[in-house]
Amino acid sequence: MNGPRSRPADRPSRGRQRASHSIEAVLGAAVELLDEAGEPALTLRALAARLGTGVGSIYWYVSGKEDLLDRAIDHVLGEVLAAVRERPDSDDPVADLRALAVTLFDAVVDRPWLAPRFMRGIIDPRSNSLRLYEELGRQTLRLDLTPKQRFFAVTAIVGVVVGNAADLGQEPPQEVVDGAVSREEFLDRYVAAWRALDAARYPFVRHIVDEFEGHDDREQFLAALDLTLAGLRLQAGV
Repeated sequence: MNGPRSRPADRPSRGRQRASHSIEAVLGAAVELLDEAGEPALTLRALAARLGTGVGSIYWYVSGKEDLLDRAIDHVLGEVLAAVRERPDSDDPVADLRALAVTLFDAVVDRPWLAPRFMRGIIDPRSNSLRLYEELGRQTLRLDLTPKQRFFAVTAIVGVVVGNAADLGQEPPQEVVDGAVSREEFLDRYVAAWRALDAARYPFVRHIVDEFEGHDDREQFLAALDLTLAGLRLQAGV
């Protein structure tokens, strides 16, 4: 009776391939793919190719693409959280709230793939989304507000930050991507259309069209944030 045959040395074993990279390297490469082309670019096969390894080794760290995406987002937000925690509190909690909000905005606006998933992460008690949410909320504990007012204040601030970042991070029109027209030329079409509107029917649009033309997106975000925080100051009696 023949005994069990030995497996040839060049034949891979069944099951998951042993990991050959650190989790930091895996997540760093995943973030690179996301930064280059967004969520569609992040596949396990593309990540394995970027790392020079097999797809099986990725499964040592994540259960699939959704898990990989969640962990990549958490990885980026961990860096934001570290920057937030390095900043000492001042004697003005509203000013500190503004600084935290701007730090978060700068991280999210550069990564449009992150914005839609930030709020989802808040429900996970292990996530950096929740830790950042707590950092924002901690500043409101220094103000004379009710629990409901604090909840609504942080909700409003996160909405301004994530909403503006998501809007600014949208993919540009294909003709702009292709280089057929510049961003300025594309926006000039809307400016011209607005200026052609009947001033009696659209008095507001005609009134602000000069401001819309060539406006700075970051300045627009900061104005929205400052309006929100001004209301918070009034409510807290600061």
